[in-house]
Amino acid sequence: MQPRAADARTDDAPSAAWSALVVDDDPGVRQSVRLCLEADGARVLGVGSTRAALEALERGRFDVILLDLWLGRDNGLTAIPQMLAAHPGVGIVVITAYATFETAVEAMRLGAIDYVPKPFTPEQVRHATRRVIATEALRRKVTSLEERVEASEGDDLFETKSPGYAGFLATARRAASAESVILMRGESGTGKNVLARYIVAHGKRADRPLVTVHCPMLAGDLMTSALFGHRRGSFTGAIDNAVGKVEEAAGGTLYLDEVGDLTPDAQARLLRFLNDRTYERLGEATERRADVRLIAATNRSLEDEVRAGRFREDLFFRLNVITLALPPLRERSEDILPLAQHYLRLCRMQQARPNLELSARACAALVRESWPGNLRQLRNAIERAVILAPGPLLEPEDLGIEAPPVEGERARGTAPVILGGDITIEQLEVEHIARVIARAPSLESAARVLGIDPTTLQRKRKRYGLT
Repeated sequence: MQPRAADARTDDAPSAAWSALVVDDDPGVRQSVRLCLEADGARVLGVGSTRAALEALERGRFDVILLDLWLGRDNGLTAIPQMLAAHPGVGIVVITAYATFETAVEAMRLGAIDYVPKPFTPEQVRHATRRVIATEALRRKVTSLEERVEASEGDDLFETKSPGYAGFLATARRAASAESVILMRGESGTGKNVLARYIVAHGKRADRPLVTVHCPMLAGDLMTSALFGHRRGSFTGAIDNAVGKVEEAAGGTLYLDEVGDLTPDAQARLLRFLNDRTYERLGEATERRADVRLIAATNRSLEDEVRAGRFREDLFFRLNVITLALPPLRERSEDILPLAQHYLRLCRMQQARPNLELSARACAALVRESWPGNLRQLRNAIERAVILAPGPLLEPEDLGIEAPPVEGERARGTAPVILGGDITIEQLEVEHIARVIARAPSLESAARVLGIDPTTLQRKRKRYGLT
């Protein structure tokens, strides 16, 4: 049906076609809401009961659901969890003539996004639905930007000056070319998710799906269902058949993030899948098969989890074929400044502060910091400083880390280094050397820029606390 009353559209109206489900037992209300939303470009389906609404949700997806709380003998509140189980994240706007503060709070608690009382005006309905559409569009945009930033992050994370990390990456590339299960181990924030993408990009399945399961986000039947799918009615809220992540990843790679959090049932089913690549959907007896490569990651000691009885020993042995232990950031200190500069470039662009730079004191402090939160902590420190720093130079105080004392600094104070200011030649040299090192691809190239030999540069780095 063509949109009506196009002249009623305003600048905040959705720009693309979208769909709405109107659930109200009054045909007149359904008709008025339909006309209102069609004028905003929506495709609208109206139904008169919660049963009809759930059947409609089985047949297709909707961007917005407008739900009356009183549908004859039905209570619309009880339908909200079922609707969200059918389509997680769908925007539900509650419409009712019996508007009270208590029902509004209860509807929001159950997952509704907005609340419009009867009698309503067309503009009230349009405003509520537009807000739902705009929120979802913003969420997709943020997700897309995060994925693009993570993808761009990955390039620089694997450009290293650390011989140890270079050797680790060589091992990772060799592992990527095989089809064996890979178990990635490392502290939180060491970049396991990014390494998973790196392995896929260097493997035989680079052009096939990479599907991620965040194990800590799921529990009970939801975990097993997320992995292997489920049949309608197999558990409360399972109102439709659903495929699992294993099926989505067919032909590609399945990445289990924090595999130590798998439930016992999911562990048993995963073990069977690893043994013969067969599985069954939850509540279904049909045996299915999937060609999937598995990458798992954990920041726990799975050996300790096995001894505590929380993780199956036989599953641990099946996962522990090729183990990649990611080194913490403190063990690749040569990469701290290049990584900090990389994050600074990203954050300057995001926050529209292109002239920010790291001071010599900040560079020295960055290298001396232990970074227990690894790459994630480093990035967060840079992002916070870019947002909050008052001046053009980022200092250790902006980064939330302790500044190391420069030789003689206690006697002279800690005034910022400004060309022509009240500073010593030594302070000027520290600042210049730190900045050149931060942007140079290697110490040898930094020495060439400074006009000194690498040995002299190394000696000055130690003297000024820039190592």
